[in-house]
Amino acid sequence: MALDHAILVSLLERPGSGYELSRRFERSIGYFWTATHQQIYRVLARMEAEGKLSVRVVPQQGRPDKKEYSVAAPGREALAGWLREPVEPESLRHDLAVKIRGAAFDDPAGLIGEVERHHRAHSDRLARYLTGELRDFTGPEAPGPLDAGQELQHVVLRGGIAFERMTIAWLDDVLATLRRLAGTPAP
Repeated sequence: MALDHAILVSLLERPGSGYELSRRFERSIGYFWTATHQQIYRVLARMEAEGKLSVRVVPQQGRPDKKEYSVAAPGREALAGWLREPVEPESLRHDLAVKIRGAAFDDPAGLIGEVERHHRAHSDRLARYLTGELRDFTGPEAPGPLDAGQELQHVVLRGGIAFERMTIAWLDDVLATLRRLAGTPAP
């Protein structure tokens, strides 16, 4: 998937400025696709030049005018074509898994701190996902019945939640194994 497609989807969900789009990538699109501010602005400029995006200049008080992007007909056509193309199932490429296997040739205890760091990172991400789910989909402040777009956003978020839970369970198993091999008691 190209960053172009993630941007098109986000702008079809809600038009916005480059800054607003970057914030969405940090908050929700980033659950499954990451991009830097520079990458987003570079792709926005290219897609605008290609005619895939429309731009409306919005005057602001005390600040430079902002550009609000929306998807033009050629952008919709590009996304529709991409949606019909098959995508290959993703392969897992996992540096930590290689390190874990490599621990057989060193001191397994030396990897415990690194696995604990990964565990904290995935636990933090899971907490953010669950907070977002409560805020946007299941909690008392969530909108009433969800439209098709919201349903599809929620199913992607549920996939992220399931992935983080699975990863945390695996990391718990890895930590238990490393500690047993190193003769280190569990905390």
